[in-house]
Amino acid sequence: MLQVQGLSKKYGAIVVADAVEFTLEKGHCLGVIGPNGAGKSSLFNLITGVAKADAGSVRLDGAELLGLPPHRRARLGVARAFQIPQAFGNLTVYENVLAAASFGAGLPGSRAAERAQQSLRRCGLAARSRDLAGRLPLLDRKRLELAKALATDPKLLLLDEVAGGLTEPEVAALAALVGELKAEYAVIWIEHIPQALHAVADRILVLHFGRKLLEAPPAEAMASREVREVYMGLADSP
Repeated sequence: MLQVQGLSKKYGAIVVADAVEFTLEKGHCLGVIGPNGAGKSSLFNLITGVAKADAGSVRLDGAELLGLPPHRRARLGVARAFQIPQAFGNLTVYENVLAAASFGAGLPGSRAAERAQQSLRRCGLAARSRDLAGRLPLLDRKRLELAKALATDPKLLLLDEVAGGLTEPEVAALAALVGELKAEYAVIWIEHIPQALHAVADRILVLHFGRKLLEAPPAEAMASREVREVYMGLADSP
């Protein structure tokens, strides 16, 4: 479903994407890890169109995304959920998701309402639909981020450290939800919490200074000497 080839971007002497390449199929989750400044968020910015790539190709279901503005990419099926929830706090949970269905997916009236309700049910928020988004506990605000993303009718879900700030049981609950959702989407999950990626990711992509260092199954990636040295800051014993 997703093909990324030769994706490159630099700001002056700072390289945030160095000919990054990978593919991703529907029903699979690619976890992305790397130290601060590795280019993880930049990768999402390039896929969504927030940043303009210097070179490369990003194709979703055969459609080239590079060169398109963010809203066009959203209509083609790209959705992003953020670490810090981006809800309208003075609107209800339902109104937030309805806005995503109306403006993100471009659905009219009753179809937008139906999509919003469906997304709330999928994310376990139907009972809170009339609550103000700003009053939700953190886990439910994270679920609302996912519900808004689903309401845009995506093909590709980009999860940007959505488990950040949660307790261990809450991380497990969120990972279980993402695990259920990935059957219907292609998912890329940037995360610093290893157990979340172990539970959901099929492969791990390791970035370092914008370069693809390694791509492997979770257990293999986490056991890699390169990952230990570069990402975890650990050195193997001689």
